[in-house]
Amino acid sequence: MHASSAKPEAARSDGSGGSTSGARATQRRSASERRGTAATRGSGASRPGTGVYIYGIVPADVELTSDTIGVGDPPGAVRLVRYGEIAALVSDVATDRPLGRPNDLMAHERLLDEAAAEVPVLPIRFGAVVTDTRAVVDELLMPHHDEFLVTLNDLEGQAEFVVKGRYVEQAVLRKVLEENPEIARLRDEIRDLPEEATWDTRMRIGELINASITARRETDTAALVDALTPLCVDIAVRDPTHEQDAAHLALLVRTDRQPDIEKALDVFGKRWEGLVGLRLLGPLAPYDFVRTQENG
Repeated sequence: MHASSAKPEAARSDGSGGSTSGARATQRRSASERRGTAATRGSGASRPGTGVYIYGIVPADVELTSDTIGVGDPPGAVRLVRYGEIAALVSDVATDRPLGRPNDLMAHERLLDEAAAEVPVLPIRFGAVVTDTRAVVDELLMPHHDEFLVTLNDLEGQAEFVVKGRYVEQAVLRKVLEENPEIARLRDEIRDLPEEATWDTRMRIGELINASITARRETDTAALVDALTPLCVDIAVRDPTHEQDAAHLALLVRTDRQPDIEKALDVFGKRWEGLVGLRLLGPLAPYDFVRTQENG
């Protein structure tokens, strides 16, 4: 089983597919409440025809509401498998059909993101299934207990946020033409010519436009990074997911600094008004900043 952190390749959906509830109602037990229970191990086998799906790792003193549900059809009730001072968020899942429907992925992400808004969480890659709860302990929690605990302690009070900037197409094209006389000249040369006679020139125009937008993206991304770095624990620059992306950043932020991030983005929103649309997503599980060890 691979116990590495999930790292989405595209922006997460804001849709309502999938079904999770109650994760935001997680709470932390007091030290006296968790004494004698934090070291409990999960019971053995799951029901016949099912496996145990693993979402992520949280502190052992976390409690879930009874209606927290996750992936599957029907979705399974999420529970905790505790070992020492850490616990795995898990649910039973049928093994007679593959996971991978959009609703499954959204349910996985939503559960982790809602948990991350309340407690530190280490996300596990989508699709991790083991045979039973004993395997959760023996293959994941026990061998990596100390590593996971250190990382969870480091993440206390922090969450990931994602900043996405997208150029307004016509506005950025106007900027490109203003700043690159060669593109304007080539467009004028072929304006009244048939398309088949101007193929090479059109290709050249496309290359110049793409190069100009890439250069602008690098400049705008660097400006955002410079402004946000003092407000963040860490920043990761993500690859663009669209040719008109202006910036795509993952931020590891202390949750009490979210208002500062929002104010900084408001400044850029006014500066780039009409040219770039900015979005702030989060709090999210720290996909870009957690690398848990792979467990063969």
